[in-house]
Amino acid sequence: MARPVFGITCCNRSLNGEVAQAVMLRYAAAAMKYADAAAVLIPALPEFAQAEEAAARVDGILLTGSPSNVEPHRYGQPNPPDAAGPYDPGRDAMAAGLIRAAVADGKPVFGICRGFQEMNLAFGGTLRRDCASNPDLLAHHAPPEADLEALFDQTHPVALTPGGTLAQAYGRTGMQVNSVHFQGVDRVGEGLRVEARSPDGLVEALSGTFNGSTLLGVQWHPEWQVERRADSQLFFVMFGRALRGEPLAPASCRPMTP
Repeated sequence: MARPVFGITCCNRSLNGEVAQAVMLRYAAAAMKYADAAAVLIPALPEFAQAEEAAARVDGILLTGSPSNVEPHRYGQPNPPDAAGPYDPGRDAMAAGLIRAAVADGKPVFGICRGFQEMNLAFGGTLRRDCASNPDLLAHHAPPEADLEALFDQTHPVALTPGGTLAQAYGRTGMQVNSVHFQGVDRVGEGLRVEARSPDGLVEALSGTFNGSTLLGVQWHPEWQVERRADSQLFFVMFGRALRGEPLAPASCRPMTP
């Protein structure tokens, strides 16, 4: 039987003075391996292609993380003149369209970091921009001087919502996650369920079911060094199950180690 095919969002990235459509290997490789699925890249070029065209040709959508932040005007705030960027309006528009189109077609959407935030916005939610600077919150991003390894070594625990999809899949009430984000969820989108929170109360995961479409998004980065972490692998196993129309959290998909 042919494996499912998912679409993975690209970002506009600067490369040698030109703009490239790019996806970090770790997202594509982790999802393709542990979801046991094929993938196609979807350029963030809404001026040349409609999201509906891409969504119609795949079995589901994976929204990746990115160095860019969602433009604040997309959740009702002015774009600030400070260093809240970089921004990628093409990615903003394509991701929003892909979520709408996939839900309309009853296809699953999974999101990581920026993708999780985009899912929240698609259902009328809002974001906050102070996750790395608010003294009332945990440090959700490493210091600016951190190298790549140190960036993803920034971790904190999350509490999983009792009875939620993640709590059922992992078979426990909490887990440790990495934390690499400046923006975060403020108001939760309509119809979305909170799946996890950090100790400071920040929403760390969301799920939803709309028109037969299964949505699951996490603020952390399960794709980072995924081969070392059973918890991270399970996120992509669940994506593979969703692509096949199967339940996300049967007992058989729980990791062997806590």
